[in-house]
Amino acid sequence: MRLAGRLIRPALLAAVVLVVLLSLPNLQTARALAIWVVLVAALVLMVLVRHSGEPGWSEPRQHFEEALRRRKPAPSQAVEFLRMERELSLGMADADHAHRRLLPLLRAAAAARLAARHGIALERRPETAQALLGDEVWELLRPDRPDPDDRHGPGVQREQVVAVIEAVEAL
Repeated sequence: MRLAGRLIRPALLAAVVLVVLLSLPNLQTARALAIWVVLVAALVLMVLVRHSGEPGWSEPRQHFEEALRRRKPAPSQAVEFLRMERELSLGMADADHAHRRLLPLLRAAAAARLAARHGIALERRPETAQALLGDEVWELLRPDRPDPDDRHGPGVQREQVVAVIEAVEAL
């Protein structure tokens, strides 16, 4: 019923426009009716769009929008542990994966710990970072580490990963 009340004014406007169009001497009746149909469609769409946000109209849309707004649950710790286990396994098995994924991950952990505990930026003060981490760990984590000679060769050894983790935890 509310919609019918909202359509009265546009319907009267459309009727007036139709009378005016039909009274024009140079305009064919078929063309006048085509113009009128487009006008009526535009007016109906305008009314529908204008009032679609009112209560009673938006209920179906709310379900759709709520589904879009739903956030994915934060990854559980188990998922993160599995991801880390995969990165460690692949980094120890493949030199390219170690260079591109595992070592940057360990470098980021070391940089965060250096910044938090010592106020040192790993890339701005590499000498200080090297002194705190030790030469063996620094060799793995240094930002300018060259690409491996054999990309498909073995990655970082388990003992080296353990040494890096222990050095970062000791910071």
